[in-house]
Amino acid sequence: MTKPLIGVTTYLDRARWGVWDMPAALLAARYPRYVREGGGLVAMLPPDGPGAAAAVVARVDALVVAGGADVEPVRYGAEPDPRTGPPARERDDWELALIDAALASGTPLLGVCRGMQLLNVALGGTLTQHLDGHVGAEGVMGLHPVKPVPGTLYASLVPEQAEVPTYHHQAVDRLGAGLVASAYAEDGTVEAVELDEPAWALGVQWHPEMGEDFRIVRGLVRAAAEAAVRR
Repeated sequence: MTKPLIGVTTYLDRARWGVWDMPAALLAARYPRYVREGGGLVAMLPPDGPGAAAAVVARVDALVVAGGADVEPVRYGAEPDPRTGPPARERDDWELALIDAALASGTPLLGVCRGMQLLNVALGGTLTQHLDGHVGAEGVMGLHPVKPVPGTLYASLVPEQAEVPTYHHQAVDRLGAGLVASAYAEDGTVEAVELDEPAWALGVQWHPEMGEDFRIVRGLVRAAAEAAVRR
């Protein structure tokens, strides 16, 4: 059986390698490893014009929206907090268009950290622009427990409380239309969201690619394989 093709979004940043120092499409190697461990093939999806999103989504079996920069507050009608990072407008444009295309086509979708926040914003939700206690130190993942909400998609994949690697200072505030919270941190922070309907669309606030628990991505790959058969 052909392995499902999983598209993963990338950073767009300046990078150095060899003799070169120039803009580059970047993706931490943990993401491809994570998808491969889940049984999928990986396609990197660097930022493109939003008009290309539907055609790109039509070529993949599932979509992973990777972590990264803070979502620009104007996207959810807010003024920027001084602690909000600089915008990544090209990524915001591209990834919001990809999310819209995935939701419209029923393509399985996993949002990681920023990706979860973008899913919420795409559906009309808002974000808390700063909270403490969800990073280890600068450049160091934190670790804290999250508790699933019984009866949700997330709980069907990870039914017990689990320690997760985390690195974020923003989080979901008001849920977007059609989304339900499916996991919480001990401080009440929403740690996972999903669509309240049969479509496979899940966002997690932590970084599962940084850990060794592959149950979420295996669920994504299974959903991608089933969607590919239906197509």
